[in-house]
Amino acid sequence: MSRIGKKPVALPSNVKVEISGQTVKLTGPKGSLSLAAPRPITVAAEGATVVVRRPDDGPLNRALHGTTRALLANMVKGVTEGYQIGLEVYGTGYSAKKIGKQLHLNIGYMGRGVGRAAQYMLDIPAGLEIDVQAEQARGENEPAKFTVRGCDKQLVGQFAAEVRRLRKPEPYKGKGIRYAGEQIRRKAGKVFAGG
Repeated sequence: MSRIGKKPVALPSNVKVEISGQTVKLTGPKGSLSLAAPRPITVAAEGATVVVRRPDDGPLNRALHGTTRALLANMVKGVTEGYQIGLEVYGTGYSAKKIGKQLHLNIGYMGRGVGRAAQYMLDIPAGLEIDVQAEQARGENEPAKFTVRGCDKQLVGQFAAEVRRLRKPEPYKGKGIRYAGEQIRRKAGKVFAGG
């Protein structure tokens, strides 16, 4: 048996589970999530736990067994505690604002030779919340900060990665969008020797 797959997923008292065929739906204080379990894998509710089983020890079934159990455990954590990822925007004049259902980012210029500012207006997906702690970046030491929150771990991570991809941090001054606490390996600039 898979060491991860054979562990039952404990359900807190405030989480309700509904299983119909291969579909598992969890509802908790932070929202509701559903998972379509792959075909050979079976999911059953036993008391205050959810148990994942596989029919045999084939390589594919072993892989799906552990993966399905891990996804269910992530769903339980998501509907009870939720997930969050902090992002920081470094660069003089850079900013991050939440206006209605959109996240507005002002992150420098579009590219080499293009004279217009890079302003992105991103629609916030349903099920996510954006909490802006600091709208404006001031210098290289005080970034604009915001947090992506939601109950779906995959959705939170995907949106945070898409935002970071808009302006990855560059290695010389560190300008760009970083995850909170991310360390950037800095490069030294060119040094001209005096003659």
